[in-house]
Amino acid sequence: MSDLLFHLFALLVVACALGVVFNKNAVASALCFLLSLVGVAGLFVLLDAFLLAVLLVLVYAGAVVALFLFIIMLLDMQGGDRKRFTKSTILSSTVAAGLLVTGLVSFATHGLVETADPATVKIVGSSLRAYAEQLFTVYLLPVQIVGFLLLIAMLGVIVLSKKFEGLEDVK
Repeated sequence: MSDLLFHLFALLVVACALGVVFNKNAVASALCFLLSLVGVAGLFVLLDAFLLAVLLVLVYAGAVVALFLFIIMLLDMQGGDRKRFTKSTILSSTVAAGLLVTGLVSFATHGLVETADPATVKIVGSSLRAYAEQLFTVYLLPVQIVGFLLLIAMLGVIVLSKKFEGLEDVK
């Protein structure tokens, strides 16, 4: 059952990631991104990383995707004609595809990663209290800085997307 769920979540993540890349509508791309993050959270649950799954859904799916949707709606983005591919984009995508194929072939030829016996693996950081203590002592300043950066970015988008009345008369 676990293998079936893994394959379903992996298929969901890959399909939604392709939907993000190939979708012409920006809102539909953001919603595909949301579904892709939910699939990754499902993979975290399969790995028994429940806290990471919840944080991924709360922070990324809840805040970042909502911020993307607000930005898209405030800027009133319209899907238009795509630019033609240049030589540099064709070259870089060929190199990226080659690296991807090389990695997949290397992984397939060298076999799977050996797994340790679950009985001998020491569980580290499984306490929610330890996470909270680290978050509110050692990592408090970085968390606050990221929060302020997100706030500044949101305010900047609102100011940039605001259509001011009467500016046409000044020119």
